[in-house]
Amino acid sequence: MRFHLGLVLLGLVASVLALPALQKPVIVQYPDDTPSSVIEKAIEEIKKDGGIITHEYSLIKGFAARVSEVTLTKISTMADAYVPYIENDYVVHVDGSTTTDDQ
Repeated sequence: MRFHLGLVLLGLVASVLALPALQKPVIVQYPDDTPSSVIEKAIEEIKKDGGIITHEYSLIKGFAARVSEVTLTKISTMADAYVPYIENDYVVHVDGSTTTDDQ
């Protein structure tokens, strides 16, 4: 019986560790003088960490993504001279309420 309980616990721990980090929708905008290479490096880092780029903007230097807090911290400190402005991506309704895409 103890052997079976140990296997169940081992399986539970393995499945919890395999869960992806909680991702949230954000918009990441860089200063106008940011080189494209800095933005491309941030996008690569997000994809490497399992995040998803949902939009790449041409009007502003930036993109929208679903990304974990850990990855946001990484990309925020990648280039000291070009610190991104990061805000939650949500829909604003006429009544002033907000929702994210997953609500």
